[in-house]
Amino acid sequence: MAKLYFRYGAMNSGKSTALLQAAYNYEERGQHVLLAKPTIDTKDADRISSRLGVTREVDFLVDATADIRALFAEHRARVQQQARDALVPDADATRADVACLLIDEAQFLTRDQVDDLLRIVVLDGIPVLAYGIRTDFQTQAFPGSRRLMELAHSLEELKTICRCGRKALFNARLVGGRFVFDGDQVAIDQLTAERVTYESMCAECYLAESGGRLG
Repeated sequence: MAKLYFRYGAMNSGKSTALLQAAYNYEERGQHVLLAKPTIDTKDADRISSRLGVTREVDFLVDATADIRALFAEHRARVQQQARDALVPDADATRADVACLLIDEAQFLTRDQVDDLLRIVVLDGIPVLAYGIRTDFQTQAFPGSRRLMELAHSLEELKTICRCGRKALFNARLVGGRFVFDGDQVAIDQLTAERVTYESMCAECYLAESGGRLG
Protein backbone atom coordinates (compact mmCIF):
# COMPACT_ATOMS: atom_id res chain seq x y z
CA MET A 1 0.00 0.00 0.00
CA ALA A 2 1.29 3.45 -0.90
CA LYS A 3 2.05 5.77 2.02
CA LEU A 4 2.71 9.44 2.71
CA TYR A 5 6.07 9.87 4.43
CA PHE A 6 7.29 13.01 6.16
CA ARG A 7 11.02 13.03 6.82
CA TYR A 8 11.91 16.11 8.80
CA GLY A 9 14.84 17.59 10.65
CA ALA A 10 16.60 20.79 11.60
CA MET A 11 18.66 22.65 9.02
CA ASN A 12 21.70 20.71 7.76
CA SER A 13 20.32 17.33 8.82
CA GLY A 14 20.85 15.91 5.34
CA LYS A 15 17.28 16.11 4.06
CA SER A 16 18.15 16.94 0.46
CA THR A 17 20.94 14.36 0.47
CA ALA A 18 18.47 11.72 1.69
CA LEU A 19 15.96 12.72 -0.99
CA LEU A 20 18.51 12.47 -3.78
CA GLN A 21 19.70 9.13 -2.42
CA ALA A 22 16.11 7.83 -2.38
CA ALA A 23 15.65 8.94 -6.00
CA TYR A 24 18.89 7.19 -6.96
CA ASN A 25 17.80 3.99 -5.22
CA TYR A 26 14.53 3.87 -7.15
CA GLU A 27 16.19 4.60 -10.48
CA GLU A 28 18.96 2.08 -9.89
CA ARG A 29 16.18 -0.52 -9.91
CA GLY A 30 14.78 0.76 -13.18
CA GLN A 31 11.88 2.68 -11.63
CA HIS A 32 10.71 6.20 -12.45
CA VAL A 33 10.46 9.01 -9.90
CA LEU A 34 9.28 12.61 -10.02
CA LEU A 35 10.98 15.37 -8.02
CA ALA A 36 9.35 18.66 -7.05
CA LYS A 37 9.85 21.63 -4.75
CA PRO A 38 8.00 24.88 -3.93
CA THR A 39 8.89 27.99 -5.92
CA ILE A 40 9.29 30.02 -2.72
CA ASP A 41 12.60 28.22 -2.23
CA THR A 42 14.52 30.41 -4.68
CA LYS A 43 17.91 29.04 -3.68
CA ASP A 44 19.32 27.00 -6.59
CA ALA A 45 16.25 27.89 -8.69
CA ASP A 46 14.83 24.66 -10.15
CA ARG A 47 17.44 22.35 -8.64
CA ILE A 48 17.75 20.35 -5.45
CA SER A 49 21.23 20.62 -3.98
CA SER A 50 22.79 18.67 -1.14
CA ARG A 51 25.61 19.85 1.10
CA LEU A 52 27.72 17.07 -0.41
CA GLY A 53 27.67 18.88 -3.75
CA VAL A 54 25.15 16.64 -5.51
CA THR A 55 22.49 18.52 -7.48
CA ARG A 56 19.56 17.55 -9.63
CA GLU A 57 16.89 19.44 -11.56
CA VAL A 58 13.33 18.98 -10.36
CA ASP A 59 10.60 17.76 -12.69
CA PHE A 60 8.24 20.54 -11.65
CA LEU A 61 7.96 23.52 -9.33
CA VAL A 62 4.97 24.22 -7.08
CA ASP A 63 3.81 27.76 -6.38
CA ALA A 64 1.42 28.70 -3.59
CA THR A 65 -1.64 28.60 -5.86
CA ALA A 66 -0.77 25.42 -7.76
CA ASP A 67 -2.92 22.32 -7.85
CA ILE A 68 -0.18 19.86 -6.92
CA ARG A 69 -2.25 16.80 -7.76
CA ALA A 70 -2.96 18.15 -11.25
CA LEU A 71 0.74 18.93 -11.75
CA PHE A 72 1.63 15.43 -10.64
CA ALA A 73 -0.95 13.90 -13.00
CA GLU A 74 0.47 15.92 -15.91
CA HIS A 75 4.03 14.77 -15.31
CA ARG A 76 2.96 11.22 -14.53
CA ALA A 77 1.26 11.11 -17.93
CA ARG A 78 4.51 12.30 -19.52
CA VAL A 79 6.47 9.49 -17.88
CA GLN A 80 3.89 6.94 -19.03
CA GLN A 81 3.96 8.28 -22.59
CA GLN A 82 7.74 8.20 -22.73
CA ALA A 83 7.64 4.58 -21.59
CA ARG A 84 5.12 3.71 -24.31
CA ASP A 85 7.30 5.45 -26.90
CA ALA A 86 10.43 3.61 -25.81
CA LEU A 87 12.09 1.49 -28.50
CA VAL A 88 12.10 -1.49 -26.17
CA PRO A 89 8.77 -1.71 -24.33
CA ASP A 90 9.07 -2.42 -20.62
CA ALA A 91 8.03 -5.97 -19.87
CA ASP A 92 6.81 -4.99 -16.40
CA ALA A 93 3.85 -2.60 -16.72
CA THR A 94 4.49 -1.14 -13.27
CA ARG A 95 7.89 0.08 -14.43
CA ALA A 96 6.21 2.25 -17.04
CA ASP A 97 4.61 4.31 -14.30
CA VAL A 98 5.89 6.66 -11.60
CA ALA A 99 7.07 4.70 -8.58
CA CYS A 100 7.32 7.64 -6.19
CA LEU A 101 6.89 11.41 -5.86
CA LEU A 102 9.63 13.15 -3.85
CA ILE A 103 9.09 16.66 -2.48
CA ASP A 104 11.91 18.86 -1.16
CA GLU A 105 11.31 21.81 1.21
CA ALA A 106 7.82 20.46 1.93
CA GLN A 107 7.34 22.89 4.83
CA PHE A 108 6.55 25.57 2.24
CA LEU A 109 3.53 23.71 0.83
CA THR A 110 0.08 24.95 1.73
CA ARG A 111 -2.36 22.96 3.83
CA ASP A 112 -4.46 22.19 0.73
CA GLN A 113 -1.40 20.99 -1.18
CA VAL A 114 -0.49 18.58 1.62
CA ASP A 115 -4.09 17.33 1.57
CA ASP A 116 -3.58 16.60 -2.12
CA LEU A 117 -0.39 14.68 -1.37
CA LEU A 118 -2.53 12.32 0.70
CA ARG A 119 -4.96 12.04 -2.23
CA ILE A 120 -2.08 11.17 -4.55
CA VAL A 121 -1.14 8.38 -2.15
CA VAL A 122 -4.62 7.01 -1.41
CA LEU A 123 -6.54 7.69 -4.62
CA ASP A 124 -3.72 7.47 -7.18
CA GLY A 125 -1.73 4.76 -5.42
CA ILE A 126 1.66 6.51 -5.58
CA PRO A 127 3.95 6.82 -2.53
CA VAL A 128 4.98 10.36 -1.61
CA LEU A 129 8.19 11.14 0.28
CA ALA A 130 8.14 14.70 1.64
CA TYR A 131 11.26 16.23 3.16
CA GLY A 132 11.35 19.43 5.17
CA ILE A 133 11.94 21.26 8.43
CA ARG A 134 9.36 21.20 11.18
CA THR A 135 9.60 24.69 12.68
CA ASP A 136 10.76 28.16 11.70
CA PHE A 137 13.36 30.39 13.38
CA GLN A 138 10.78 31.34 16.04
CA THR A 139 10.06 27.65 16.85
CA GLN A 140 6.63 27.87 15.18
CA ALA A 141 5.47 25.08 12.87
CA PHE A 142 5.30 25.82 9.15
CA PRO A 143 1.76 25.25 7.77
CA GLY A 144 2.96 22.50 5.44
CA SER A 145 4.88 20.74 8.18
CA ARG A 146 1.98 20.96 10.62
CA ARG A 147 -0.37 19.35 8.11
CA LEU A 148 2.16 16.65 7.25
CA MET A 149 2.46 15.86 10.95
CA GLU A 150 -1.30 15.45 11.03
CA LEU A 151 -1.70 13.33 7.87
CA ALA A 152 1.47 11.36 7.17
CA HIS A 153 1.40 7.60 7.52
CA SER A 154 5.04 7.67 8.59
CA LEU A 155 7.09 10.32 10.42
CA GLU A 156 10.88 10.06 10.46
CA GLU A 157 13.25 12.50 12.11
CA LEU A 158 16.58 13.11 10.41
CA LYS A 159 19.00 14.13 13.12
CA THR A 160 21.85 16.61 13.28
CA ILE A 161 23.83 18.14 16.12
CA CYS A 162 24.12 21.58 17.68
CA ARG A 163 27.49 23.30 18.03
CA CYS A 164 27.57 22.05 21.64
CA GLY A 165 27.16 18.43 20.57
CA ARG A 166 23.54 17.96 21.65
CA LYS A 167 20.81 17.00 19.21
CA ALA A 168 19.63 20.07 17.27
CA LEU A 169 15.90 20.82 17.42
CA PHE A 170 15.55 24.40 16.25
CA ASN A 171 16.68 26.65 13.39
CA ALA A 172 18.09 29.98 14.53
CA ARG A 173 18.28 32.81 11.99
CA LEU A 174 21.27 35.08 11.57
CA VAL A 175 21.34 38.30 9.53
CA GLY A 176 24.82 39.55 8.80
CA GLY A 177 26.13 37.08 11.36
CA ARG A 178 23.86 38.33 14.17
CA PHE A 179 21.05 36.26 15.68
CA VAL A 180 17.57 37.69 15.09
CA PHE A 181 14.27 36.53 16.54
CA ASP A 182 11.81 38.81 14.73
CA GLY A 183 10.83 38.94 11.07
CA ASP A 184 8.94 37.13 8.34
CA GLN A 185 8.55 33.40 8.68
CA VAL A 186 10.30 32.80 5.35
CA ALA A 187 13.68 34.31 4.48
CA ILE A 188 15.80 32.30 2.05
CA ASP A 189 19.60 32.28 2.42
CA GLN A 190 20.98 35.36 0.65
CA LEU A 191 24.54 36.04 -0.54
CA THR A 192 24.64 39.72 0.44
CA ALA A 193 26.46 41.82 3.03
CA GLU A 194 23.47 41.34 5.34
CA ARG A 195 23.02 37.77 4.22
CA VAL A 196 20.50 35.50 5.89
CA THR A 197 21.89 32.26 7.26
CA TYR A 198 20.66 29.64 9.69
CA GLU A 199 22.19 27.58 12.45
CA SER A 200 20.76 24.33 13.83
CA MET A 201 20.63 24.52 17.61
CA CYS A 202 19.58 22.48 20.61
CA ALA A 203 16.96 23.92 22.96
CA GLU A 204 19.56 25.00 25.51
CA CYS A 205 21.69 26.95 23.02
CA TYR A 206 18.63 28.46 21.34
CA LEU A 207 17.30 29.78 24.65
CA ALA A 208 20.73 31.13 25.55
CA GLU A 209 20.89 33.15 22.31
CA SER A 210 17.25 34.29 22.46
CA GLY A 211 17.38 35.33 26.11
CA GLY A 212 14.85 32.66 27.00
CA ARG A 213 12.41 33.61 24.25
CA LEU A 214 10.36 31.03 22.36
CA GLY A 215 8.17 32.20 19.50
